[in-house]
Amino acid sequence: MTATQTMMTETETMVLPGGRRDKRRHDRFRYRDGRIAYLLILPAVVLLGIFVIWPAVYAGYLSFQDWSFYKDPQFVGFRNYTNVLSDPLFWEAIGRGFVFVAMTVPPMLILAFFFSSLVVSVSRWFASVLKVSIYIPTIISSVITSIIFVLIYNYSGGILNAMLGGFGIDPIAWIGDPAWALLAIAIPAIWLGMGLTSLIMVAAMVDIPAEYYEAAAMEGANWWEKTRFITIPQMKNVFLYLLITGFVAAIQQFELPLVMTGGGPLNATTLPNLFIFNHFRNDINVGYSIAAALLLFVVLGTVSALVFRFVNSERLVD
Repeated sequence: MTATQTMMTETETMVLPGGRRDKRRHDRFRYRDGRIAYLLILPAVVLLGIFVIWPAVYAGYLSFQDWSFYKDPQFVGFRNYTNVLSDPLFWEAIGRGFVFVAMTVPPMLILAFFFSSLVVSVSRWFASVLKVSIYIPTIISSVITSIIFVLIYNYSGGILNAMLGGFGIDPIAWIGDPAWALLAIAIPAIWLGMGLTSLIMVAAMVDIPAEYYEAAAMEGANWWEKTRFITIPQMKNVFLYLLITGFVAAIQQFELPLVMTGGGPLNATTLPNLFIFNHFRNDINVGYSIAAALLLFVVLGTVSALVFRFVNSERLVD
């Protein structure tokens, strides 16, 4: 062995200045840590493959079939997709879903922001009370919430019409009038989503360094100026996350219209998921429903990608 090879061997087994380990030892531990990491995520990958990936692949296969529970699949190509895309009721449901998103997501984000601002500005004890109170609707079942609001909206004996009657306003058929039905469903949707949205915003506000506000106060900034130039820019990524998740949750809302109105009156509350469910329940051709579900997935993915594209989501730097 030459002197150069001997020096290289000794260097590979020694600790370098500054406490750095040699490259061979580093590679050995990195390989071991990589194997452990793969073993840890293996159960999640297996479950994901069984309950998500394989059903999605099989659903894609069935979407090209004339298939029902009573006969074997028969390949029909893109006929199911053509039928869905040429169905005006499908596009009406998609458009109604976007209207429902506009009714629920912006008001929910605005209300949650102001509520979170209140929480971080009060004492710790009162903030705990507020956080518990706002989170309670989140743990209530959507079905129970639907029943509660049906009783509130009741035409003849509901609390809401009774309150309006005290001001001399005639009763309104909140869930029986196409002009009001979608709005009547949007209110409980906002109520259900406020809790988690508010807690996420509270966590983001608490994470903003207090030095920013102290420096702004020394410059004479008021609450609105602090909110505009510090709070909102620092919460940019949180708003983006809540916007995407709120959009996906709202356009896929299912339980509220199913229980409260059944999609009526006159399909005024038939959102996309309820439209697909009604077809699945009433149409023996299951391929149509699967094709509609996959097209809805494409719509959701496209809109989410556009939001990420046009909203700056670069990571903030302190």
